[in-house]
Amino acid sequence: MTFLKKLLTEDENNIDNTIDNDFTELELPEELLKAIADLQFTSCTPVQKEVLPHSIDGSDIIAQAQTGTGKTAAFLISMITYHLENVEITPRKPGTPFALIIAPTRELVMQITSDAEGLSAYTDITTVSIVGGMDYEKQKKRMQSSVDIVVATPGRLLDFCRSNIIDLSHVESLVIDEADRMLSMGFIPDVKSIVSRTPKKDRRQTQLFSATFSEDIRRLSVSWTLDPVNIDIEPEQVAVDSVTQLVYLTTEADKFKALYNLLKIQDVQRAIIFVNRRDQTRDLEEMLYRHGITTGLLTGEVPQKKRIKTLDQFKRGEIEILVATDVAGRGIHVDDISHVINYNLPEDPEDYIHRIGRTGRAGALGTSISLVCESDVFMLPAIETLLGDPIVSLQPEDQYLEELPDPVRKKRVSSAPPKRKYPRGR
Repeated sequence: MTFLKKLLTEDENNIDNTIDNDFTELELPEELLKAIADLQFTSCTPVQKEVLPHSIDGSDIIAQAQTGTGKTAAFLISMITYHLENVEITPRKPGTPFALIIAPTRELVMQITSDAEGLSAYTDITTVSIVGGMDYEKQKKRMQSSVDIVVATPGRLLDFCRSNIIDLSHVESLVIDEADRMLSMGFIPDVKSIVSRTPKKDRRQTQLFSATFSEDIRRLSVSWTLDPVNIDIEPEQVAVDSVTQLVYLTTEADKFKALYNLLKIQDVQRAIIFVNRRDQTRDLEEMLYRHGITTGLLTGEVPQKKRIKTLDQFKRGEIEILVATDVAGRGIHVDDISHVINYNLPEDPEDYIHRIGRTGRAGALGTSISLVCESDVFMLPAIETLLGDPIVSLQPEDQYLEELPDPVRKKRVSSAPPKRKYPRGR
């Protein structure tokens, strides 16, 4: 079961193997409707309602929509529908996909791949992920057989293109996901090179999604699309409405004490703690673990295989708390996250919206807690301006500032991350 089930409104008392909702009105192929029924989709999210009628008709799409709005299902459903309704006369050669999805992070690529496999369960469509930090030869071998959909990060994909492992000359459906994040991570030159290897824009369908649209992204979106339909979805407003947002005013010296006691006092079942810098995530995760809290670390410097293992352990409940940076946290789509805690307020207000969107999903209620000290307080006004409302600010109660117990002296177990192999520092 993928996280897509949780992105859509559910009626737990009226789920069977047939669907009578928004999706039937789209006249989707039976194979796809059956997969949608299995995933218990019941109605389209706002972005799906706006995108699908146009994308299924073959129009190019430029959409402003964040992760968590259901955009993944929107572009996958249209992509799979196109393939099922257009029978190929000439078989494609190995390593020659009909569809390409480019995403900025490995976690997001893996999540999209999982959702594509779920939606294509009753078809013969094959989906392959191409990412850096994973076994090169194993991915290369996958491309030597028939492949329909490739989901990839830019760097490894471009490497495969230059080595003639993958041929993009027959791509009929192109998706560029989280274009703003591509820009901020410096991937746009690679993306330009990749797009240039696909057919001209009048011979492919292009869908571009971005949480924000700078002038650079707007210029690129125009150059990559042909007569696009422009769609603007409010940034994670549903998630914000379902999240109780609190700010605890504390000092830098008392911040860890307040965090530890908060975790013990509140009903924190599964939480993500966001930290701005990688060295701070390492220190914080280690301190939490030494105080008896089962933790996992998710940053860009943690090897990819370890990141995937940690995320799987978090999903299974073997890890209570994830300590993450924004880049690593962007690919996290886990059910039933009760709390998001901002150990530092993000410098970019948009990242605050993204962070709290990890909880309060699919009709569930969530809690966001920000620990704001003297170095964070200057970031609060910009976040409140973006939200349109002030966040409730509280002084920590006495119980939140109780003295900490002595650290627990224990060896790490297999469900927790191993001791650090990388040096401490910046």
